[in-house]
Amino acid sequence: MTSFFATIIPIFVAINAPGVLPIYISVTEDISPSERKRVARQSVFTALLITIAFVFVGKIILSSLSIEVEDFMIAGGILLLVISISDILKFGESKGVASSTLGVVPLGTPLLAGPATLTTSLILVGNYGYIPVILSLVVNLFIAWLILHKADSIIRLIGINGSRAIAKVSSLLLAAIAVKLIRTGIFMVIAN
Repeated sequence: MTSFFATIIPIFVAINAPGVLPIYISVTEDISPSERKRVARQSVFTALLITIAFVFVGKIILSSLSIEVEDFMIAGGILLLVISISDILKFGESKGVASSTLGVVPLGTPLLAGPATLTTSLILVGNYGYIPVILSLVVNLFIAWLILHKADSIIRLIGINGSRAIAKVSSLLLAAIAVKLIRTGIFMVIAN
């Protein structure tokens, strides 16, 4: 049980569901509430599948492709940067992403199951084993689902203009996080 508690907080921080909420609101603002709920389920399910698969075969895949964690961080950072810049530069126009894929990309991955979640899970499995890490993933992704599921209530509370403002600021923050991932990855490559 102590292994479970040792893994739940790092995975919560890595998933960062509260930080994903404004982005979720932004990319789903033009679709119906029922479709938003479907996207929330799809994003959490996608994140769960990707992370569990990565926990079991991540080291093998990365090793066989000669990919280091640093490379993974840089690639994930670049992807997040492109997504955030694209969102920042769209003023009142449609996002252009089909709602059928929103739960997979960008919400399921790289936002919920991004480099931080995948790397953290991989490291924790080495320290605590598969069962505590998978249980922590399930609990944390359930929390993420609750947060995303209640997005409509949050929109009602802050209004559509408030949600748009939060979404633009969060896209800017996402760009900063992306740059940090890229920079950290580059520094780690240089240090090695």
